[in-house]
Amino acid sequence: MAAMASLHLKTSSSHPHSISKLPKPYSPAALRLPLRRRPAPATRISASLIDPDGGKLVELFVPESEKNSKLKLASGLPRITLSEIDLQWVHVLSEGWASPLKGFMREAEFLQTLHFNSLRLENGSVVNMSVPIVLAIDDAQKNRVGSSASVALVDDRDDVVAVLSNIEIYKHNKEERIARTWGTTAPGLPYVDEAITDAGNWLVGGDLEVINPVKYEDGLDRFRLSPAQLREEFERRNADAVFAFQLRNPVHNGHALLMTDTRRRLLEMGYKNPVLLLHPLGGYTKADDVPLSWRMKQHEKVLEDGVLDPETTVVSIFPSPMHYAGPTEVQWHAKARINAGANFYIVGRDPAGMSHPLEKRDLYDADHGKKVLSMAPGLERLNILPFKVAAYDKTQNKMAFFDPSRAQDFVFISGTKMRTLAKNKESPPNGFMCPGGWKVLVDYYDTLSLSDNGRVPEPIPA
Repeated sequence: MAAMASLHLKTSSSHPHSISKLPKPYSPAALRLPLRRRPAPATRISASLIDPDGGKLVELFVPESEKNSKLKLASGLPRITLSEIDLQWVHVLSEGWASPLKGFMREAEFLQTLHFNSLRLENGSVVNMSVPIVLAIDDAQKNRVGSSASVALVDDRDDVVAVLSNIEIYKHNKEERIARTWGTTAPGLPYVDEAITDAGNWLVGGDLEVINPVKYEDGLDRFRLSPAQLREEFERRNADAVFAFQLRNPVHNGHALLMTDTRRRLLEMGYKNPVLLLHPLGGYTKADDVPLSWRMKQHEKVLEDGVLDPETTVVSIFPSPMHYAGPTEVQWHAKARINAGANFYIVGRDPAGMSHPLEKRDLYDADHGKKVLSMAPGLERLNILPFKVAAYDKTQNKMAFFDPSRAQDFVFISGTKMRTLAKNKESPPNGFMCPGGWKVLVDYYDTLSLSDNGRVPEPIPA
């Protein structure tokens, strides 16, 4: 029977299902991956998934039987209108990506996150938490809340989304938050400009109870699998290892080289059925990143063209906003995947990084992300998989791992170069990206050109 795609959908039974038939998988050359811990090759690995942080996945949904009474309670509470990014964080919290966090951070959690990149639990154990998940309010909102112990959280249509209970309001020291999270207060940081600079001077934390789960109505909700749904899918597949790959860019054959060879290495280590979680980021991204809908379309073509094996790949959307905070943020990306069942995390060059907003250099050292992950508090259970740099090998006409002994044979195709080629409708070197995936990129940049010329581009089908 032909292989079936694993670009998974949420269904009424919460089971993902296949959407198209695909050819045989792409099979690249080998790579030796140094691991934090490596089981003996002869060991038979247990098929049980890694436990969530804190030992239990914390979902924050109000039971169906209690929704009416909770809505009635919310109708009498002070209201806080959520921004688009606030709503994404409600989504993240509600599904348990930040387990064991039970709502927007109170001050003690906020300070631990800023200064220790971790939270200490009541039993004395430590879990990683490197990015503040907070809700900002201004003076007027603070005055409206007054002495109320609870607030209703509403969307831009004034529909109730959730209730925040046992609240604590504390000062929003923006400069400290920015400096500790990004390591700089230079102007031009995308997330800071979008979500912090103009935000209120107060933060409100408390216990979150989500009455109406977050939906985006963008045609992609069916691809947004929660940690519980992903765990169910991994168990259905009898996965004895789950290796996660975080990305916010289109997949090229260098990425595929890494992912397919990682699976080969895990098989050599004694695992019987390692499964890849290909997990594109679906929250806020900066303006020049390829939009989520186009990236998902491109990922689908990667599966259709057989660049990745659909039988051993699960593609789903990670709902978190993007900070571009380098080694600090990559810890959050790794921690969240533990809660989804991943016990291996692939990390490459300059993860979650960006160019310096003022100077012509990278904001972070390219190697610090993988080094920090190997030492980060609360991530000891996670196996970190660093990889070598991939480049285009002119002697083989394909992406390969860079060999410094014959550097003249390799060409580095930067993101800027890739975008320039796509904008000009030029083809990259044969073997850089699957043809179907490249066409999606060309079509996307063509819509930008149409928009620049005053024509309204047609939306792509999701």
